Formats: sequence, structure tokens, C-alpha cells
Amino acid sequence: MRILLIEDDALFGDALKEHLGSAGWAITWVSSFKTAVQALQRSTFDLVCLDRRLPDGDGFDILRQRLAKCPIIVLSAFNQPSDHIESKRLGASDYLGKPINLDVVVRRIEALVASARIPSP
Repeated sequence: MRILLIEDDALFGDALKEHLGSAGWAITWVSSFKTAVQALQRSTFDLVCLDRRLPDGDGFDILRQRLAKCPIIVLSAFNQPSDHIESKRLGASDYLGKPINLDVVVRRIEALVASARIPSP
């Protein structure tokens, strides 16, 4: 399974990339809105892990503009109920507030795979 990780925090992004990679998934990590859009235009992904706040844009614009043609899990330090509701309204499959246990992210991805919302590898 190919996952696009959109995360601007270097420490969290590196840890999540390694953790998801150790689960056997192919991870492409980008750290800005601009590079996320470029990656989505160039490649096909099975899942996107999306940070809400990026240095050059709002991660929710990925949802608003329907740039990803796959399930999206939002990962955000802005863990407000209104953000949860808005992400679901915009089509996100899941929303996890930071700090996030990396094993929880893996379990949520596995749950999406199990519910057939993501093709199995």
C-alpha cells in the first residue's frame, strides 16, 4: 500500500514514516502544501495522512479541492470538535488529534483496510 504522509513537523514526520514503513507500507513524505499537491498530481496513493496546519497552506484544502482520490486520515494538533466535524463533512475517513501514539495510527489504517475502504496490498 502506498501512503502519502503530509506532515511539516520533522521529528513526528520522521517517526511516523519509519513506523508506517516498518508495517510494510511504502511511504512518501512531504512537508508542505505545495509539495503535497505536486505529489498528488504525479502519483497515485492508497491513503493520505494529512496534517491540518502546514507552513504554506491549510491541509483541509486538500479535502476541499478533492485533490486526493483515496481515503484521508487527518492528523492535527488542532484537536477541536469543530475540526473533527469539518474534516468529516469534507470527506476525511478519520481524524486523530496530536499527540498521537504511532501504533494507533497503524491500527486506524488497518481498520480502513479491513472495512474495504482501501485495497489490500
